[in-house]
Amino acid sequence: MAQISLTFPDGNARDYDAGVTAAEVAASISTSLGKKAISATLDGQHWDLQWPIQQDASIALHTLKDEAQANELIRHDLAHVMARAVQEIWPDTKVTIGPVIENGWYYDFDRAEPFTPEDLGVIEKKMKEIINKREPVRTEVWERQRAIDFYTANDEPYKVELIEAIPGDEPLRMYWHGDWQDLCRGPHLQHTGQLPGDAFKLMSIAGAYWRGDSDRAMLQRIYGVAFTGKEKLKAHLNMLEEAAKRDHRKLGREMQLFHMQEEAPGQIFWHPNGWRVYTTLQDYMRRMQNRDGYQEVNTPQVVDRKLWEKSGHWDKYQENMFIVEVDEDHAREKAVNALKPMNCPCHVQVFNQGLKSYRDLPLRLAEFGSCNRYEPSGALHGIMRVRGFTQDDGHIFCAMDQIEDETKKFIAFLARVYADLGFNDWTIKLSTRPEKRIGSDETWDMLEKSLGDACNAAGYEFELLPGEGAFYGPKLEFTLTDAIGRNWQCGTLQVDTNMPERLEASYIGQDGNKHLPVMLHRATLGSFERFIGILIEEHAGKLPFWLAPRQVVVASITSESDDYVQEVVEALRGVGVLAEADIRNEKINYKVREHSLGKVPVILAIGHREVEERTVSIRRLGEKQTRVDSLENVTKALGLEATPPDLL
Repeated sequence: MAQISLTFPDGNARDYDAGVTAAEVAASISTSLGKKAISATLDGQHWDLQWPIQQDASIALHTLKDEAQANELIRHDLAHVMARAVQEIWPDTKVTIGPVIENGWYYDFDRAEPFTPEDLGVIEKKMKEIINKREPVRTEVWERQRAIDFYTANDEPYKVELIEAIPGDEPLRMYWHGDWQDLCRGPHLQHTGQLPGDAFKLMSIAGAYWRGDSDRAMLQRIYGVAFTGKEKLKAHLNMLEEAAKRDHRKLGREMQLFHMQEEAPGQIFWHPNGWRVYTTLQDYMRRMQNRDGYQEVNTPQVVDRKLWEKSGHWDKYQENMFIVEVDEDHAREKAVNALKPMNCPCHVQVFNQGLKSYRDLPLRLAEFGSCNRYEPSGALHGIMRVRGFTQDDGHIFCAMDQIEDETKKFIAFLARVYADLGFNDWTIKLSTRPEKRIGSDETWDMLEKSLGDACNAAGYEFELLPGEGAFYGPKLEFTLTDAIGRNWQCGTLQVDTNMPERLEASYIGQDGNKHLPVMLHRATLGSFERFIGILIEEHAGKLPFWLAPRQVVVASITSESDDYVQEVVEALRGVGVLAEADIRNEKINYKVREHSLGKVPVILAIGHREVEERTVSIRRLGEKQTRVDSLENVTKALGLEATPPDLL
């Protein structure tokens, strides 16, 4: 029999008969590994222990301690076990697909009766019974017609349709979990007993059109989450509970920041409180950008399609653009324009006005650019995912040898902004050349090295994302981690020589000839709307004092203190604090509860004693204790606290 060589992670190689399975390889190393192994990675592909290996390869064997591989298999197997449980409870249910998603899986079912939330507990109980049976998982490769005949005989039309959509030369792999069978590419665990019966939970039920087509059948989708152990499940459920408390949509209502309505899908109605947060953040960013050498510009909202064609957006991005047709001077043919989905082509137009010299570089342009992009209604999510938004957009026009310095400078700028806004936990990812790209390997080598060296020079490590760059250049992505462990990709820096060339940008070099500038697309916050949503959730509505839309409420305890309340309000306003009076004829506890719900950071209570002693009683949001201090001290301290960090 032919021999193959398998190379292990430590560099050692062993010879095996061709057709050996990864399970047999594991058992050949040790009895314990043979029992603990769950899958393998073969030449970078996740590999089922039952699949035969026919050629030389590198191999790594995995156990349940390997988090990434274990989670994938656990979630994939639980999708099958859930589908089996559903069909055992309701035999007339037809199955469709059940992919693994972040933290779990879902499975779509065709069932006449709707599932109820109570059904989820029934399904979970049945799943645990199946897991406890410890039944083997086995797999076979079938010919196409055999599989079609099998599913036709079992009245599973969705599986037949899936098979017919698979390319003709692709093998069909069938998996059995006990006696229950599904069409699946795998890999899977070796028996149901390897699943942690106490580390999964069914979460919700939703509707989903078959294959995402609204003209097809409406199916019922059940979502589940799963982890390698019950403590991780508990932590995830606690995180979800905390996320629900921090939901920016809920807090936006309680704090009277904004609302959205169906007459303007994906657009935001900012209320006075919310707009105050928005403009305070924008003013801060404007000062920071001015300090860092940016020149602010403003470009048109509606731009002729000719520019979008020239920039390449018309062909590649048109489906996400809002098209505007205008009958110019009653011409026979309407002019076709588009609301701008991004600002970069317009910034090149600003650069192109007048002759530019190498002495003008780097030229840093910034715009709080209002953009509009068509997002499907199902993708919209509060102010996090909208159709109308404003970016803190910037474009740096520079020479090739300036890329590293400009990137380093931007990283320092971004780090300062994130720290001022309460984010100190963030990472950098460097996306490198994709398979399909323009430019020489030498140019890509130089660009990728410039970005990497800039990160190192700025004092930051970075993660490589091979092949994830744009076709025209590499990029850096800056990802925040919030207070409950969620990641948000916000900042970016993208190297681009393609658009300057398409839009005929140039500068005169020291040699007197025209040269193509490099364009660095960069954003720190991304969009103001999304970032404000992130801020609200990060701080659970308790925004940093200088950003809070309502900073201080001065509340009277008795009507005799009303005049002093107004005096305190005026004193605070005089040092830049957003202060307001509450002299309603209500009990102080009622006022405190109401303003605490609105996330007012500081409540100053004024009663008879405070009037006599010219003091205030201070209660901070989230604190049960109050303290008393002089009006002079409190005014000075809160005035300092209300000052934006860049002005301290």
